[in-house]
Amino acid sequence: MHTDTDRCVRAVQSKDARFDGWFFTAVTTTRIYCRPSCPVVPPKPRNMTFYPSAAAAQQAGFRACKRCRPDASPGSPRWNERADLAARAMRLIADGVVDREGVPGLGARLGYSTRQVERQLLAELGAGPLALARAQRAQTARLLIETTSLPMGEVAFASGFASIRAFNDTVREVFALSPSELRTRAAGRGRGGAAPAAAATTPGTVSLRLPYRAPLFPDNLFGHLAATAVPGTEEWREGAYRCTMRLPHGHGIASLRPADGHIACRLTLTDLRDLAAAVSRCRRLLDLDADPEAVDGLLREDPLLAPLVDRAPGRRVPHTVDPAGFALRAVLGQQVSTAAARTLAGRLVTAHGTPVEDPDGGLTHLFPAPEELAELDPAGLAMPGARRRTFTALVAALASSGLDLGPGGDWQRARERLAALPGIGPWTMETIAMRALGDPDAFVATDLGVRLAVAGLGLPATPAALTRRSRAWQPWRSYAVQHLWATGDHPVNRMPAA
Repeated sequence: MHTDTDRCVRAVQSKDARFDGWFFTAVTTTRIYCRPSCPVVPPKPRNMTFYPSAAAAQQAGFRACKRCRPDASPGSPRWNERADLAARAMRLIADGVVDREGVPGLGARLGYSTRQVERQLLAELGAGPLALARAQRAQTARLLIETTSLPMGEVAFASGFASIRAFNDTVREVFALSPSELRTRAAGRGRGGAAPAAAATTPGTVSLRLPYRAPLFPDNLFGHLAATAVPGTEEWREGAYRCTMRLPHGHGIASLRPADGHIACRLTLTDLRDLAAAVSRCRRLLDLDADPEAVDGLLREDPLLAPLVDRAPGRRVPHTVDPAGFALRAVLGQQVSTAAARTLAGRLVTAHGTPVEDPDGGLTHLFPAPEELAELDPAGLAMPGARRRTFTALVAALASSGLDLGPGGDWQRARERLAALPGIGPWTMETIAMRALGDPDAFVATDLGVRLAVAGLGLPATPAALTRRSRAWQPWRSYAVQHLWATGDHPVNRMPAA
């Protein structure tokens, strides 16, 4: 929307936080760029220039505002609403692929040449993959500078910079402060009473705030995660959802709790180079980059859904930090209760998961990777023979990289690969699409909870008729499912007790 100048000007003049992350405002007289909700007096319209990304503003020579910290805006909803080349590339860049594998690695994952990827990102975001990755490194560096006491050399390495000089130059260019000045400024804010986050005291631990677009209804989000938590890899403890994560350079533990206007996030990492990937996965897990105004606005147009939306605006779709693991859990959960699915998954974790230490709670393992299950004897799985065959076929597809459910996966191609596996029907496929792939338009027409809800609302009862009726809810049918599920009395719809 950065090309709609009048709309952007109105958003800036009204300090509308709903547009944070959608575009960035650069002020030509001060050479500063801001988020639309910046608290300072808005500049004159003739002095405003709009960019689709922070990287594009930085590349044009603007530095980040010290008041509104635009680099910490919620991400653009476009990258989680779409499955085209640019959206898939942005999700992979957020996961740190460019830092780990370079632009050729990004292109290989997407199945396109580096030139095609660069051309598409320049057209959509005004910056190429290297500039976008550099902007992310700068944000990661700021987080580590402000929330840890790490020496600056370790911060530079953990942020993904190749040298101390590149680290210093980038921080100065983006924030107009040296790294040490950034840390001093953050400490001063803490003494003044309003620090952005509490400083971490444990090595490898970072505490930060995850922003989102209001409103956010946390009950079904955290209720679903807690009610379906796999013992050993997930838990609800003292008002926070906690989980283990398999990360590119090691593993981590995330603790996430709803707070006033943000999600309080505490990450404990074995390698701080994984910070950007861990933050990205936590944001995807909680669907924090969604645009609730757009979702709720469309669903309210249906008179049968409008009362449900008005009762709980801002519902999010709970996703996952482990797409492959969730797909395997979906098969384990076929035609059994939530409790039985948790038990089966817990046994799998105990037998084959990687042990981890958790001094702050009861987490014990990482969920086993498909490669670790490739030699699993299916006879040891306590489930019917047909489901064992489905499970082993899915393990083989995931282990061979023939099925990509990660942030760069193609949603339609993944559905086709899933449908070709034995025992993967519409319910399993759409559940994986909703939770693992993050498709906002997945629809589980055969789900028992959905069928009970539509019967009470007077919607069509048969899956085919209901699917036709649901087309009015596109492209937000995953969110419609959350509202339908909420009509039932189930723990997934309630905030867990602290």
